[in-house]
Amino acid sequence: MENVAIGLLIPFLGTTLGSAMVFFMKDKINPKVQKLLLGFAAGVMIAASIWSLIIPSIDMAEKQGIILWLPAAIGFILGVGFLLLLDSIIPHLHLNSKKPEGIKAKLKNEIMLVLAVTLHNIPEGMAEGIVFAGMLVPDSGITAASAFVLATGLAIQNFPEGAIISMPLKDEGISKTKAFVYGTLSGIVEPIGAILTILLTTSIVPILPYLLSFAAGAMIYVVVEELIPESQEGEHSNIGTIGVTIGFVIMMVLDIAFG
Repeated sequence: MENVAIGLLIPFLGTTLGSAMVFFMKDKINPKVQKLLLGFAAGVMIAASIWSLIIPSIDMAEKQGIILWLPAAIGFILGVGFLLLLDSIIPHLHLNSKKPEGIKAKLKNEIMLVLAVTLHNIPEGMAEGIVFAGMLVPDSGITAASAFVLATGLAIQNFPEGAIISMPLKDEGISKTKAFVYGTLSGIVEPIGAILTILLTTSIVPILPYLLSFAAGAMIYVVVEELIPESQEGEHSNIGTIGVTIGFVIMMVLDIAFG
């Protein structure tokens, strides 16, 4: 269980380190760099959804003797639907939205921006929890190496997310320390969500294939709804595409080589 605890904290560490960039970067993030980082995060999440979640879901379905594509299809659709529901009921601000001005508006912007990234982190925490839960289940086909590869991949993509939230908050006049705390807190939902998912998943092993693809659907929703549109907005959209490619390839190589 010690290894599980370490694994669950790895993505949170990525968010914390990214948020800490507010202490080292004087100016706001260059728009081109932000596009690259958003695209990179999207690429990592796409690759993780395929190799760490959907493929294991299909493998587990085969072992359970059910139709191979059924859990993957049903879980994926439910995952997208779940995030669609959360996106509708939780007020949040898109990272590239035009922000209203004024003191009261700034306070609202802080809260809404944190909620936006927190919403992004919910499916990542679920994915991490489900994979680590699968690692604890005998004959699930999910190894410790694959679980830690996913955790590392999420940490890599959480690093730019932490910077993307803390830097704009500083630009709005928020103190560096407060911006760092907000950025860090936006990632706390991941280990909490992962722990809750592990507690639930270990008691309902038969539906693990559905849960794996559920997490994949939720992650892809974030990619399609938020990350890719934001990385493609305005000029130099090709930079976002390059980021997606780099993130996808790095996560794919990690998962195949070590998972």
